[in-house]
Amino acid sequence: MEEEQQLGERERAVLALERRGFSGPGAKERAIREELGLAPVRYYQLLNALLDDERALAHDPVTVNRLRRVREQRRGDR
Repeated sequence: MEEEQQLGERERAVLALERRGFSGPGAKERAIREELGLAPVRYYQLLNALLDDERALAHDPVTVNRLRRVREQRRGDR
C-alpha cells in the first residue's frame, strides 16, 4: 500500500479508541481529551468522516462496519 493511501496516526488512534469499552459516564470523553487532545465534538466529526473513508474500512473493517450500522440505525430512528 502506498503511504498516501494509509490512515494517519490520529485517524488510527480514533479507531483504536472506538474499539475500547468504557465504564461509566464521561470515561470516553475524558479519554478523548487526555489521549487524543481533542474536544469531543471534534472527535465525533473526525469519526463520522472516517466511517465514510475506505482507508478506515480497510484498516479496521470490524469497527468501521459496526459503527456504520449504529449510525444507520440512529438515522432511521429520527
